[in-house]
Amino acid sequence: MKKILIINGHPNPESFNQAMIDSFLSGITSPNTEVKILNIHELDFEPNLKYGFTKRMEVEADILKAQELILWCDFMVWFHPVWWGGLPALTKGFIDRTFTPGFAFKYRENSPWWDKLLAGKKARIITTLDTPPWFYYLLFNRPSVNQLKKTTLEFCGVKPVKVSYFGPLRNSTTASRQKMLDGAKALGEKDVI
Repeated sequence: MKKILIINGHPNPESFNQAMIDSFLSGITSPNTEVKILNIHELDFEPNLKYGFTKRMEVEADILKAQELILWCDFMVWFHPVWWGGLPALTKGFIDRTFTPGFAFKYRENSPWWDKLLAGKKARIITTLDTPPWFYYLLFNRPSVNQLKKTTLEFCGVKPVKVSYFGPLRNSTTASRQKMLDGAKALGEKDVI
C-alpha cells in the first residue's frame, strides 16, 4: 500500500492550487494507494518561530498531527504558489514549526554532521508561478525550490524530490489552465506507480 500525503501550502482554499490538487487526486486510480490531505491553512498554530531554537515553544495539537502524517506517509506531494520568489509565509512558518530538531533531523554532538530522520521518504513539489518556469529558473535560480527541496526535504533525508512547475498563471487562458490541470492529473497517475 502506497501512502501519499498531499500538503497544500496555499493559504486560500479557493486557489488554483486547490484545483491542481483535485486534478492530481483524479489521476490516482490505484486501489493500493491511501491518500491523506494536509491543508496548512486549516491548522491552528503559531507560524512564527519566536525564539529561534534557543527556547522551545509549546507544540500545538495540529503540529503534532502534521508530524504524525509526515511519519505515516512514504510519499509527500507539496503544492504551493511562488510569491516573491519563495514560499508563502504560512507555509514557511509551517516548516519552521514542524521540521524541528529531533523530529526531522538531529545534529550529532561535536560534529558538523546530522542524522536525517525522514530518510526513506520520497516527495514531489508542484508549484505555480506568475512567470514562465524557465524564467524563474534562469533568472532567479528557483529559490523556493532550493529552500523546500534542498535545504528542507533533502536535508532531512527525503529523496528523491521531484519538481514540477506550472505557469504562468497571470493572464493565462482557460485553455492553458486546463493544460496545467491535465498535467497535474498525469502526475497523479505517474506518482502512484
